[in-house]
Amino acid sequence: MAEVQTGTRRRARELAFRVLFEAEQGGNDINTAWENAKLEVDEKKETRDRDEPSALDTEGMIFAHRLVLGFDEKRYDVDQTLERVIEGWTFTQMSQTDLTILRISSYEMMFLDTPHPVVIEMAVRIAKRYGGEESGKFVNGVLARLIKHLG
Repeated sequence: MAEVQTGTRRRARELAFRVLFEAEQGGNDINTAWENAKLEVDEKKETRDRDEPSALDTEGMIFAHRLVLGFDEKRYDVDQTLERVIEGWTFTQMSQTDLTILRISSYEMMFLDTPHPVVIEMAVRIAKRYGGEESGKFVNGVLARLIKHLG
């Protein structure tokens, strides 16, 4: 059961990342980006093989939506904290991919009860998958500093 939840949560975090990235890069509001993502997930469910697990189940969609809406609600707090934690970079200087991963992960660390090592591991995986060559190391370093900052 833990593997199922871990896989579900990982895919949910990736979906939340993609929604926030689309909202930032595509100029859409967060709700429009979420609706676009939901349609994409629903299309995948309709076209999948009956024996293949769906891309994201109801539990995963709820968790992804919680991350997206929670970050949107706490954006100011998350961004203020990240600005204090990130050394040598401004938001405009860093990759949008890295910033989006840091925002969603920081929200989860600051406001949800997920163990920090789990959040960091998942953030690094997403950074390695979607970011640049050094994204995993950068995200890991920032989130490690965030843990110290949160005390």
